Amino acid sequence: MVDFSLWDILRNLLLAARWTVGLSLIAFFGGGLVGLALLVARVARLRGAEPLVAGYVQLFQGTPLLMQLFLAYFGIALLGINVSPWVAAALALTLYTSAFLTEIWRGCVNAVPRGQWEAAQALALNLREQLRYVIGPQALRVALPPTVGFLVQVIKGTALASVIGFIELTKAGTMITNATFRPFTVYACVALMYFVLCYPISAWSRSLERKLHVARR
Repeated sequence: MVDFSLWDILRNLLLAARWTVGLSLIAFFGGGLVGLALLVARVARLRGAEPLVAGYVQLFQGTPLLMQLFLAYFGIALLGINVSPWVAAALALTLYTSAFLTEIWRGCVNAVPRGQWEAAQALALNLREQLRYVIGPQALRVALPPTVGFLVQVIKGTALASVIGFIELTKAGTMITNATFRPFTVYACVALMYFVLCYPISAWSRSLERKLHVARR
C-alpha cells in the first residue's frame, strides 16, 4: 500500500484531468465538424444522403458507447493497424458525438419556420447563402443551449475510455485506489472533479436557454 496524502491524490487526479479535458474537446469539436457535414448533406438533399445519415445516427445512438470503444480499439487492430488507446478513444467519441450533434442541429434547422426558407428562395439565394444568411443564424440561436449542454455528456462519456486503457480521470482514480486502498476518498475526489468540470457548463447552458428564450419572445 502506498501512503498518499490527500494532496498527493488530488495532484495526481488533476494531472489526469488534463487528458479528460483534452479528449472531451477533441471529441466535441471533431464530432461537431462531422455532424455539420452530415447535416449539410441532409439539408442539401443529396441523393441517398437521408437514409445513410439516418442509419448512421441510429447506429451510434442505438448502441452503447462502451461497445463503440471496444470496436474502435480491437476492431481496427484486426485490420493489422495498431492504434493507441488515445486514438481509439478519440475516434469512438468523435463518431458518437457527431451522431448526436447532427440530430440536435437537424431539429434546430427544422424549427425555423418554412416561410423563412421560402423567403430566402424568393431572394434567389443558393443553398449556401440560405444557410449562411437566413436559416443558419436563426437555427444557431435554438441550437446553442442543447449543444453546450451536450458537452457535459461528452465529458462524462470520456470515463468509459478507461476500459481500453486510456488514462483519464476515472482510470487514474482506479489506479490510485489500487495503490492506496482508499476507494471512498479517491472516488469522492474524482466525482468532485467531474462536478467542477460539468456544473459550470450546465449552468451556462441554462443561462443561454433563458437569455435566448427571452430574446425570441
